[in-house]
Amino acid sequence: MLTLDEALSRLLGAIRPLAETEPVPTLEALGRVLAEDVRSALDVPPQDNTSMDGYVLRCVDVPAAGTLLPISQRIPAGVVGAPLQPGTAARIFTGAQIPAGADAVVPQEQTEPDGERVRIGIVPEPGQWIRRRGEDVMRDAVVLPAGSRLTPQAMGLAASVGAASLRVVRRPRVALFSTGDELVMPGQPLKPGAIYNSNRFTLRGLIQALGCECNDLGIVPDQREATRAALRAAAQGNDLIVTSGGVSVGEEDHLRPSVQAEGRLDLWQVAIKPGKPLAFGEVRRTDGSTAWFVGLPGNPVSSFITFALAVRPLLLALQGAAAEAPPAVPLRADFDWPRPDKRREFLRVRRNADGGLDLFPNQSSGVLTSAVWGDGVVDNPPQQAIRRGDSVRYIAFAELLS
Repeated sequence: MLTLDEALSRLLGAIRPLAETEPVPTLEALGRVLAEDVRSALDVPPQDNTSMDGYVLRCVDVPAAGTLLPISQRIPAGVVGAPLQPGTAARIFTGAQIPAGADAVVPQEQTEPDGERVRIGIVPEPGQWIRRRGEDVMRDAVVLPAGSRLTPQAMGLAASVGAASLRVVRRPRVALFSTGDELVMPGQPLKPGAIYNSNRFTLRGLIQALGCECNDLGIVPDQREATRAALRAAAQGNDLIVTSGGVSVGEEDHLRPSVQAEGRLDLWQVAIKPGKPLAFGEVRRTDGSTAWFVGLPGNPVSSFITFALAVRPLLLALQGAAAEAPPAVPLRADFDWPRPDKRREFLRVRRNADGGLDLFPNQSSGVLTSAVWGDGVVDNPPQQAIRRGDSVRYIAFAELLS
């Protein structure tokens, strides 16, 4: 079997990033991947300004606490004050530009108004409570490099340097379908031997959460020609085809030979649990180009975990984003795991109020409740037992799925 790292190396080594880009308004860029650097068109802040409501003054005019100064002007944010007259203070509000001649701000809590004057309760130091021009960003600095995925705070940073629109890689288009005559949709009668198609909902949600367009082709019956027709339809206009189930070697598993007939397929055994079977290949389009193909296991938790570990980095790579392994943090196991598997395990866990991790009692690959109850997984090396109190590698679902 391949290790997960070997499988990822093969996947990412084959992927070519999408070449198409498009401009989008910065307000609508959440989750998109930058196609080019964002450079600042200005210094941020553009001028020295105050970080506090209070009084702006010259330190030389306050030799001792309790000094009374006349109030010469009032400077709200958005108003440029006149140069400060020596021996006076100006009332100033957070974000307002520091007037010429002033060198400190005293917060209003440390002052006492006295009619047209103000009593300064401290001896100020030059520069206090002043945000200097360019202290956040200097003009022409790269604030966001190409390949960055745009978070809410990154959108705010782009806006702060004047970027009204951003050039991003177009969204990957992902076709999704499930195979299996036993699958029915919620709301339909559940005949004997049938199950509801949970993977369709999970995988569609995962694809959309990564900012991709999902072309949902539904459920494909267990018939060779129907499967081949679904693959041909999925390849047209989509960059990646994702399926669940049907890549085994049974007589009713038509996906594997269908992909081989319509393109090429590598069927890998990956040394992870839950998971293991992973199919990767290409499906030909009518114009001779190809769409990538990934076939996931059919068990719900296996499909969920394998998508997070293998398909997520592939979709990031398609957009030219860094496909780095999600960060793991050491946390205390408040459980025993005495019979580890020979494969690398991803155990569904949840942080508890004591700072440790609780284990979901049933780690079967068919128990989807474990993925809802949990808030992450323990990344457990092959054949490593866990004793209560051991330090383990915890990866939050927030890191695996976004």
